[in-house]
Amino acid sequence: MRVAHVITRMIIGGAQENTLYNCRDLQEDFGDDVLLITGPAIGPEGDLLDGERGQGIATEYVPSMRRTIHPWRDWTSLGHIKRLLREFKPDVVHTHSAKGGILGRIAAHSLSVPAIVHTVHGAPFHPYQSALARNAFQACEKYAAKRCHAMIGVADAMTDLMVDANIAPREKFTTIYSGMDVESFLESGVHREKVRKELGLANDDIAVGKIARLAPLKGHDSLITAAEEVLRENKRVKFILVGDGQLQESLQRRIEQAGMSDAFHFIGLVSPTRIPELLSALDMLVHTSLREGLARCLPQSLLAGVPTIAFDVDGAREVVVSGETGELIPPLDTSGLAAAILKLAGNAGLRGQLGQTGRDRCREQFDHHVMTRQIRKLYQKVLGAANSS
Repeated sequence: MRVAHVITRMIIGGAQENTLYNCRDLQEDFGDDVLLITGPAIGPEGDLLDGERGQGIATEYVPSMRRTIHPWRDWTSLGHIKRLLREFKPDVVHTHSAKGGILGRIAAHSLSVPAIVHTVHGAPFHPYQSALARNAFQACEKYAAKRCHAMIGVADAMTDLMVDANIAPREKFTTIYSGMDVESFLESGVHREKVRKELGLANDDIAVGKIARLAPLKGHDSLITAAEEVLRENKRVKFILVGDGQLQESLQRRIEQAGMSDAFHFIGLVSPTRIPELLSALDMLVHTSLREGLARCLPQSLLAGVPTIAFDVDGAREVVVSGETGELIPPLDTSGLAAAILKLAGNAGLRGQLGQTGRDRCREQFDHHVMTRQIRKLYQKVLGAANSS
């Protein structure tokens, strides 16, 4: 096959890792010709294609394609994408993210590409927007959905959300979980002692990690509120924050004002290849985002044998099961979050049991080779329908 992927930007993030694995697997496992079309990786999140990870993937950049809405730049980007697709002549165009997804689908549809597929990593509309913005994004997604043949949800929750918003009928969706290098997480325990020493953790410290951009709606405020309650009960709990972003200074100020600086460690932005060893140092992972398709850190943590505590939003409940793989908490329930952290902090046996159950469940479900096989079968199904019509 000739497959073109279109994504807004290849920052260090879950949707981008998913896309890169898919591109690489299509080439290496199936011998497909793959083209990655993307805008510049602008922002504090870094560039996933820097260094060795970007090598071997044919990539074309659309300089005008940005995340923010800008009519002139967006029109320019649409023309650029159409030119690239016309030259590449793909059998399949697979789009990702809001801007790349809308422009890519419009461009591919205008060129009558045989198979057009879009992955919903996370909906661009949500309850925390103004009604005007939410309605505008829903209208754009509904328009673009009519210009593709199939849609992939990274969790059943994504399908439910899009169907409930009347974006597309349920039969247009297939759930395919995001893939990752599961072996690096399964084997991460060998790094635990070394990484804990690097982080300055004592043997009896309980390390609670959070992996997320320091940005609005990622829930760091909720964690800090819960931490005040946790530290009143257990001074051995330490909080490890992995990620960078616009809220770092304000979060650090709040932590300092609460007298908790000694209990928090900001790691900053790290390469995805470092995540397994950082997870190995943790005793639990918390995920307090208020919107997320299915955060990769949840299955990654469980694959590393680390139990998870998450707010019950979007696809979290598909991997975090209270009493089985961790604890699921109502969104913004900081007292419930504190209680869950204290519960796991005080019971090493329970942490081990939850982590092992999660590891067993996620081992095959999140393997990137499995993901790509499922995606390619969907391509074949769409192409088969196109050829028979």
